[in-house]
Amino acid sequence: MQVIPDSYTRLSGTASDVRENLGPLADLAGKWVGSKGWNLVALPSKGSTPSDEGDFKLLLQPYTETIVFTPIGGAVRNRGGDVDQFVTGLMYELTVSDTETNETLHVENGMWLYLDNVFNNDGTAGPKPPFSLARSATIPHGDSAMILGNASETNGPPSFPIQSALPPDTGPNTPLGYTDVYSIVSQGTPFVSADVNKTLEADIAGQDIVHTTTFVMDSKNSGGITNIPFIVDRADTPRFETIFWIETVKEADGSTFLQLQYTQISDIIFHKKFGKDGLITWPHVNVNTLKKV
Repeated sequence: MQVIPDSYTRLSGTASDVRENLGPLADLAGKWVGSKGWNLVALPSKGSTPSDEGDFKLLLQPYTETIVFTPIGGAVRNRGGDVDQFVTGLMYELTVSDTETNETLHVENGMWLYLDNVFNNDGTAGPKPPFSLARSATIPHGDSAMILGNASETNGPPSFPIQSALPPDTGPNTPLGYTDVYSIVSQGTPFVSADVNKTLEADIAGQDIVHTTTFVMDSKNSGGITNIPFIVDRADTPRFETIFWIETVKEADGSTFLQLQYTQISDIIFHKKFGKDGLITWPHVNVNTLKKV
């Protein structure tokens, strides 16, 4: 077998080359900080089992977050015979801390990948993949996720879809007031359980946003989630979906800065539905607004 060294060497280009090859992910590169985060998660009540028609504990926490995105550099070649894919992307690390106590709540690392660079053997453009973006994520609960999706761009501010944090189906015999705690825990906060994106809308009220890049990604888009046995048995996580908005904000003096907003939802299943087969799906919701520094 003949080995051609250049074919197996991955070289990083100039900073402008790297940025150009990242496609819509280019503006992610750098450090982002935000202190407007909210974490909402439902937890099995103490002493319960996953198949109980049981009670639950609801936790709502404000948080501060730092995310660092570092370009990989050179493209990674996926060889497919008559067609090759050249994957570019960014590594990321994030830390989430309780805004009130400064206690570390969450750490995570992974990669964001741009998948559209596909070429035939003769150098012509090959078939585009159904999803141009992928994100891998690893967290120390024992979960690893791969989500895929696409990007879009628009002039002006983002358009936020309605996104409820309440479980969509608890069963026909759900006790009266079973989910009232969702409204109770958010009282006195800007977090809106019935539509968590209202929180993001409030964060950008009065801003002059001149451009928005939107990433919509989901583990159901040919991705998946792998969990350790304890998670699978006690509170499985079958789905992870997210929307990211990168916004160019114009200041009064004409200068601009980049802002990042997101809504992330991890579905968690536990507790038997009331009067219906299956387990209740509990959306674990995170929203935040960050600024590139």
